[in-house]
Amino acid sequence: MVRRRNLFVPGKTEYVKEKASRPPGQCILCDVARGVGDVVNLEIAREGDFIITLNLYPYNPGHVMIFPARHVEDPRELDRDEHPQLARLQNLALDVLAAEYGPAGFNVGYNVGAAAGASIPHLHLHVVPRYPRELGVVDVLSGAKIVIEDPVETRRRLRAAFADALKKSRG
Repeated sequence: MVRRRNLFVPGKTEYVKEKASRPPGQCILCDVARGVGDVVNLEIAREGDFIITLNLYPYNPGHVMIFPARHVEDPRELDRDEHPQLARLQNLALDVLAAEYGPAGFNVGYNVGAAAGASIPHLHLHVVPRYPRELGVVDVLSGAKIVIEDPVETRRRLRAAFADALKKSRG
């Protein structure tokens, strides 16, 4: 019998507590879209009907999320104009992150529904840069993930990179 091992993300406790304290029906990504003042602003860019933001609890530097400004919970709810916009922004994110961080690969995807791991009921596409030998001794021994770049620096770098890439893609 294989013994099950649990992985813990201790820093996410504050997020879970904050989420539990939000009034029912209030969506944090809708608040980001509206610019509500009490949410952490990790926005990188807005393009068309979508917003690109950093993940507050990144798996790696450059972990971005792309989400529609309107409240949508399932990719099947996107309209015929939104699908190509999202595909274009996904590819743009891959290009920008490849140029800025030079990862060995990416994880790209959604968690749709609580059973699938969605902690926010607002559709968002994760684009996560991946690197060889990500797991280090500190990760294993301390139960914590070391993220080697300050999120403020990540936001600065990626805002500039996405602004340049979006400008070029329109021109």
